[in-house]
Amino acid sequence: MRGASLYLSWLVAIAATAGSLYFSEVRHFIPCTLCWYQRILMYPLVLLLGIASYDADTRVVRYVLPMSVLGAIVAAYHVLEQKVPGFGSEALCRSGIPCSGHYIQWLGFITIPVLSLTAFVLIAALLFGTPRRSA
Repeated sequence: MRGASLYLSWLVAIAATAGSLYFSEVRHFIPCTLCWYQRILMYPLVLLLGIASYDADTRVVRYVLPMSVLGAIVAAYHVLEQKVPGFGSEALCRSGIPCSGHYIQWLGFITIPVLSLTAFVLIAALLFGTPRRSA
């Protein structure tokens, strides 16, 4: 039972990564700069949490939790960039796709950064609840 939260975290990371790849490779949405930072923090979680859940190794929490919290911070910043007029820095996304753009807007408020934020927060919450064993 100890590895259940690791397994659930792994499933969330798989779903988030698959969704990210679907949007870029199938729907041909070009990621903005903040999207790339979120991908950099999410994609390794699939491998790390997969190995940890297979081995029931809760020590991985010390590596994965900071990545998921940092990912949540970047995603929250991206949500604010999209939702709050005048928020953010134009220098961050001055070339390529603007970070304030909306490819999707499900139910009037669910955008890709909201999906990313949800995934990072779920992973972090599950990892906070993971019992730790000492090295």
